[in-house]
Amino acid sequence: MTNIDERLPVQLGHMEAGELAEPIVAYAAHLSGLGYTALTIKGYTDSARHLGAWLALSGLTISALDEHALERFARHKCRCGGNRSSDRLSSKYVRRVHRFTYYLGDCGIIPKAAPAALVVDPSVARFGEWLRRHRGLSERTIARHVRMVSRLLPALGVDPDAYDASRVRAVILDEGTRCSAAYVKTMAMALRGYLRFLATRGECRPGLDHAVPPTPDWRLSALPRYLLPEDVTRLIEGCDLSLSRGIRDRAILIKNYCTKKVRFTTHCAKTMRPLKTG
Repeated sequence: MTNIDERLPVQLGHMEAGELAEPIVAYAAHLSGLGYTALTIKGYTDSARHLGAWLALSGLTISALDEHALERFARHKCRCGGNRSSDRLSSKYVRRVHRFTYYLGDCGIIPKAAPAALVVDPSVARFGEWLRRHRGLSERTIARHVRMVSRLLPALGVDPDAYDASRVRAVILDEGTRCSAAYVKTMAMALRGYLRFLATRGECRPGLDHAVPPTPDWRLSALPRYLLPEDVTRLIEGCDLSLSRGIRDRAILIKNYCTKKVRFTTHCAKTMRPLKTG
């Protein structure tokens, strides 16, 4: 049988929200009451209108709006009309739609989805409590650390006494092939905290947190660490003293290179505007 999403007709012009038109108006008023800007509200209501158009073109009603329908919406190749330039939906876009459905559930327009029960290993749960009691982290940060350690646990194993440096390194390096550097960096931080927690309880060997590999940060890596003296001289002489910013930049350079008598690095040059080098 042909998937209904693949035989939706091409519709040009403005997306029609269908049955969701009135709830979207109320939703916009709700967001405005929360202090959101008009531009942000437009982003939320446009995605909600897209959901309404997709429901109508798919032959579905509001009563059919459940998790399964939202998964179909997130995966559909968009031919719903409007001025969208892409036929795919980003994860951020889909999260906006989910927030709208939470609003519909709170208003009783659709049944509220029961929150999925998060199954957490007892050791990881104790780790979360340890962070709350001894580290004073926010609930949001604790939840993120618990979620990340739970993700790593199948590869780590449930027996902390069997952990060793090679296994700890392997799980982070493996995640690095699937996730962004920023995400892996946060995950490594959570894992270090978990290993320290286990070590304080005598459940794993101490010092394993040092086995977690650092995440490379290539920002500004093309800049040289140090400048040669002749390059520093050219940089100072290149300041345009007819401009206030040129006077400021020259003062910064002289202070770092001459007054402090320290080795000049590119650190002070990162915040300066481009200079004339002659």
